Order: sequence, then structure tokens, then C-alpha cells
Amino acid sequence: MRADVYLVERGHAATRSQAQRLIAAGVQWRLSPGMPWQKVTKNGDDIPDIAQVELLDSAEAKYLSRGGLKLEGALKATGLAVDGLRCLDVGQSTGGFTDCLLQHGAVQVIGVDVGHGQLHERLRNDPRVVGVEGLNARAMTAESLQDACEEALSEHVETDVDDNDTLPVAPYAWMRNGGEVDEAYDDSDDAREQDVEAFKAERAARARARAEGVVPTRRQRKAGREAVDITPAFDFVTGDLSFISLTLVLPALVPLLKAGGALLMLVKPQFELQPGQVGKGGIVRDESLYAVVEKRIRDCCTESGLRVSEWLPSPIDGGDGNREFFVYARRAA
Repeated sequence: MRADVYLVERGHAATRSQAQRLIAAGVQWRLSPGMPWQKVTKNGDDIPDIAQVELLDSAEAKYLSRGGLKLEGALKATGLAVDGLRCLDVGQSTGGFTDCLLQHGAVQVIGVDVGHGQLHERLRNDPRVVGVEGLNARAMTAESLQDACEEALSEHVETDVDDNDTLPVAPYAWMRNGGEVDEAYDDSDDAREQDVEAFKAERAARARARAEGVVPTRRQRKAGREAVDITPAFDFVTGDLSFISLTLVLPALVPLLKAGGALLMLVKPQFELQPGQVGKGGIVRDESLYAVVEKRIRDCCTESGLRVSEWLPSPIDGGDGNREFFVYARRAA
């Protein structure tokens, strides 16, 4: 079996990309105790089904993605604790940051991503996690996030279809609610006939749906999931965004953060600079530009009502080799 597939199927890695990072860090196998170890050198190397496997560096396996290691390093460097906090994870993706927050004691994580179907199944099924998909953080408000959370916590189930197509006892609007209607109600014969025709059309539509195998559905709360109230706002906001500048997103995040709450965002310089300032392959080669990025982010934080506490390098570079940073700020108390 391919080494990367083996590691996923045996539970050593959550995804093949994580398995490939484990292989790069060092993986070896042997058929039985006492036999020599065989080092895995390529993702496609074969590992026998009955082999014993050893990870030479298990750090990559701690979280669902290496993003978790980045956030863990930033939490340690800043001394921030998320134990018992309600957190917002912007750019949730697979869930590396979310996984890290949960392992460090967060009681709830609401994650937002503009994409779909990326959140790992383990987190998707965790009652402490709400994964909101298809929501652009740049335009996010408390109201839109509340609506999106309700949708994420719901599922569509079949409605009970009444097979009885006979008219009800009181098909007319004027016969319902004890006969109480407002002064503007039209009680003409034509209006009453329209009531009946509308009723018949609804029944006919249901009959066609049954015949075509299209069953009407309704939305209900998923089993075991509690409703989410976005207000009061979050204790802690974090995120890992790509292909958009943080200067466009921070103004939308601040209103979602409690007074005195902390924000810890990953900064990717290649998305904060002009195209002409970024080299081939999206790599920032001029290190003097890092200071330009820092000033832009600091200025944006100040304008958005945040006080920057620290600017620090990410403990791990980006997958493309770019240097990355974290900005730690707080909303005024």
C-alpha cells in the first residue's frame, strides 16, 4: 500500500497531505520486532499491510493541519490562553486552527470559510464546533453570521405529505380563524374561487413531486446540536486567510470581538503587497517589504479600534516558503 495512504488508513494522519508531511519528517517500518527498519523515502513507497510503523517526528500528527502548529507556537509566544473561551476562526479550511483551539481548552469554535466541504469530518461532528461555509469574512456581520450558523446547524428532512387530496372542511380564507378577517378582505365569489384554486394547485404540485420522486423538505435542527447566539461577541478571534489582505477583513472582525477581547491573526505578506512587489511563484524576496506589511497591518488595526500588543514571526514558514507573521491585538475595553 502507498505510504501516504497507509498512514491515513491506519490513523497516523488525518489527510494524505498530512501523511506526506509526516513522511518528509521521517517514517520507517519493519515487518516484526527484531527485523531492520526500512525508511520511507517517497510518498509512493510501498508499506506492507502487516508492517509496524514508527514516526520519527510526530509533531506533524498533533493537529489536522500544520496550521495548528503555527497557532500553537503563537499562543505560546504571546502567553495567550484560550481555555474556556468562545472563539471565531476565520478561514477555517481543514480546521488546523480550530483543532489547536479545542486542544487548548476552547469551549466553542465557530469557523467561517468562503469555500465548501473542507472542514475535517472529526471537527464537523464535534458539538463544540460550528463550520460555516460560503461566507465571505470581508462582508460578515453579526446578523449574517447568525443566519449562517442557523443554516449550518440545520438539516433538511422530508416533510410529511398528506395523501388525501380532498378539500378541507374550510378551504376558504373567510372560513378560517373563526371567520375573523380584516376590513380589506375581499369576500367576493371570485376571491373565494381563487382560494380553492390555490389550494388545488398546491395539492397538485405535491402529487407531481411524489410522482417524480421529489419529496418536499423542511429545515430542522440537527440532533444533539444547540442553537448558537453570536451576541455577546467572541472572546478570541483568529484566522488564516489567503488571497485577500487582512486590511479588508479586520474592519468586519472587530465588531464581533468583545471589549478587551484578543485577536491573533496570521499575516501572509504576499497577500498584503502589490503584485509588482511579489516575485515569481508568489514569493516575497525583498525582506525590507516585511516592514511595509507590518506598518500597513498596524495602521489598519489602529483605524479599526484595535491596540496592537505584539508582532511576531510564525514558528513555521508557509508551505510555499514565504515567511509569515502573527499580529496580536486587543479591542479597547
